[in-house]
Amino acid sequence: MNDLRKESVTYLTVDEAGAGQRVDNFLARQLKGVPKSHLYRILRSGEVRVNKGRCDASRKLALGDEVRIPPIRVAMPAIAKTRVLPKDVSRLAQHIIYQHEGLLVLNKPAGMAVHGGSGISLGVVEQLRLELPEQRFLELAHRLDRETSGVLMLATKRSALVALHDMMRNNQMDKRYFALTLGRWTDALRHAREPLYKYINESGERRVLVRADGQLAHTVFRLQRNWQDYSLLEAELKTGRTHQIRVHLAHLGFPIAGDDKYGDFARNKSLAKHGLKRMFLHAHRVSIKHPLTGEPLRLEAPLPEELSDFVAQLDREANA
Repeated sequence: MNDLRKESVTYLTVDEAGAGQRVDNFLARQLKGVPKSHLYRILRSGEVRVNKGRCDASRKLALGDEVRIPPIRVAMPAIAKTRVLPKDVSRLAQHIIYQHEGLLVLNKPAGMAVHGGSGISLGVVEQLRLELPEQRFLELAHRLDRETSGVLMLATKRSALVALHDMMRNNQMDKRYFALTLGRWTDALRHAREPLYKYINESGERRVLVRADGQLAHTVFRLQRNWQDYSLLEAELKTGRTHQIRVHLAHLGFPIAGDDKYGDFARNKSLAKHGLKRMFLHAHRVSIKHPLTGEPLRLEAPLPEELSDFVAQLDREANA
């Protein structure tokens, strides 16, 4: 154990990266490695002050606010202070496909969670913060499931994050995915509007099912190609519910190939032996206006090699 010390009082002026943040979140960013329990202790004691006045954890900071941070001395494991990227983690920065004026767009690899937690020590946002220490502000604008690859947007300015969230709430964003399903889909265009209900199963895992008292969910499916036993669909999200595409397709009788939560588990084992060892769901395109400049953007990520190879394999088998 090492002592983490900050022997004197520090006064910080809130800049754009901190404006709009809660005080507790602001402190967590400034005092990396300090346990949250300690942060809340100094907040409750009144040692943290904003513009010379006491504040509670939920107070939102404004641009130009002055934050008083007291001396800090707590015992911490040495590893908590390191900013060295683990050797067994490949760099994510090489997957950046767009970066400009508060917006960073990543072609997220499959198998990596967007956030750490629930047994995951390092997610996309945590790793990018390690790789890009010059970005004082870096937050997810939305989420992708761990096994889903493709276009993932992050904000490097708080103003861009707020604008992106407004655009999503107002349905001003066109998000498209490619999904390979089991079964031969024949409709050129089909709307799925089944409501989705979230629950926790007996193992403590989050799950979703179609249920009348669930949240409104709307997905538009367009057939791209089909084979004897598979179909390649483009899914357009009109709402952004948890596991929306996966649950809608499973409910319709066309589970996504390789889906380990809502798919056909026996077929998944067979698919793995034939080269498809992940869920075939890829966020291939997002069309938006830049959150700060208003420039029209079409952000695209090509199919990963393991997915395009499997499609090529289906073509070879169909033509054999």
